[in-house]
Order: sequence, then C-alpha cells, then structure tokens
Amino acid sequence: MNKNDENALSAVAPSIAAVMAASDADPRVQLAQTRYRAELVSGWDVRAGASVLEIGCGQGDMTAVLAEAVGPRGRIVAVDIADPLYGAPVTLGRSAQRLKATPLGSRIDFRFGLDVLDESVAFSANEFDHVVLAHCSWYFASPEQLRGTLARIRRWARSLCFAEWDLEPRSADQLPHLLAVLVQGQTEAGGSRGEGNVRTPFSREALLRALPTTGWDVGPIRVVDTSALQDADWEIDACGRLLVDADRMAELPRAVRDLVLSQADVLRSLARDHGNTPLPAYALTAR
Repeated sequence: MNKNDENALSAVAPSIAAVMAASDADPRVQLAQTRYRAELVSGWDVRAGASVLEIGCGQGDMTAVLAEAVGPRGRIVAVDIADPLYGAPVTLGRSAQRLKATPLGSRIDFRFGLDVLDESVAFSANEFDHVVLAHCSWYFASPEQLRGTLARIRRWARSLCFAEWDLEPRSADQLPHLLAVLVQGQTEAGGSRGEGNVRTPFSREALLRALPTTGWDVGPIRVVDTSALQDADWEIDACGRLLVDADRMAELPRAVRDLVLSQADVLRSLARDHGNTPLPAYALTAR
C-alpha cells in the first residue's frame, strides 16, 4: 500500500466507524478502534482487489477496514469460532448485520461458529492473498491450537498479517493491563475455563518461535501505537468480574488461586478507575 493509499484509509476511518453498531454506544471509542485498525492495515500492503481470510473477526472492527482497503473488487471471508449471539455490549451477529447493510457489506462473507481446524472446513491452495489474525490469538484455548491453526492456514494464503498485544510493558503505567492479562491467563491455565478475550496470553518471542515451525517466514516487526485504545480498562474490568466469580475461583487448585489473588491485590493497588494505559502492540507480515 503506497503513501496515498495509507492516507486515504486513515481519512475514511471516521466514516467506517460511524456505520459500526458499537458506535451507537460510544462513537469516540469506536473511532479510536477503527483508526488503530486502519494503521495496522496500512502497514500490511493489503491492496485493492485482494482476497482476505480473517480469523477471529469478532464484531468486525478489522473486517470493516479490510473491506475498505480491498475495494469493490476485493473479497473478505471473516470467520469466528464464537456463536453470533456472543459479545457485549453488541453481539457478533448484530454487528455483522449492521455492517452487511452498508456499501462495504457486499465484499464481506461472515461465517460464525466456524473452527478452521475442523476438517470439513476447506479452502483451495493459495485461495487468499492474505490471512489476517489481529488481536485474536490470545483467545485460542492453547498454544497447540494456535500452532495447528497457523499450520493449516498456511496452505490457503500467500501471506500472514498478524497483530497482538506485547506482554513486555514499556512503562510502569502499563502494568495494570499486564496484570489483568496474566491473572486471566493463569486462571485459564489452572483449569477454570471462561469465555473472555484472554485465554492463552503468549509472548512475542513465543510467536516468533512458532511461526517458522508452521511454515511461515517472518518479515519485519513493527510497534503500533495503542495509546488511544481502551482495552486496558476493558481487561481490568473483565479481571474484576472474574475475581468475584466464586464458581470459577473454586475450580482453581489452591496454589494457583493464592497466586491469582495475590496478583489481584497488586492490580487493585495500581489500576485507576478508568484511563489505564494499554500495553504496546506489535504487527508483522509473514510469507
């Protein structure tokens, strides 16, 4: 994507954000999320007319920006393992329905409740120019499931566009977000399974070790500005709900529960009521 294309995508971010269902609740938040994804797509060289398979599309924040980038001759197949009734404050299905009703909708094929590791799911070799995983990889139930997915989608696309949070904070004010992520990850690892966005938080280095073993040749890595995002607050709130869930806490072995509760004490001492600073994020392309 050349500089003019980058500028064009950034310029239309407000109009993309305005058609998203979540914009009804808070247009300021939606605009920040859309602008962030426009920056990601601008760095991935997703061109007009491209075909894209998006894994973990969720409410379609990235899907909408990808659809704008590929233009009317492009194609987005957006899949998610979750049911269309999943999600809050807007469900995946409602958000997809709203997006499908816009001019971008004809370029998008949403498929919910779809597991790409299911053998019945099959695409042709190199059917897609790009496969995108953007801030969805921590949702995988295990590192093995992620590696299996990376290996399987290698057959279907020429390039991988990947983005995720970085577990390495750059400043002390990012520690509450980190602690909220680790508490949720340790709870999942301890055997108490939930439906949050954080299930298997792995480091950037762990991903870089996994990609070559699944057939991907990693290109340059870039840091992406996350300062305008609200995800730190969201994960801290999710962690708070988890900690008062007596059933989930009771499922943990005593040693794991004690560790989680101790980290929660530190989290409460550091976190603000709102406006917590998110962790950094990184993006890369692999072929």
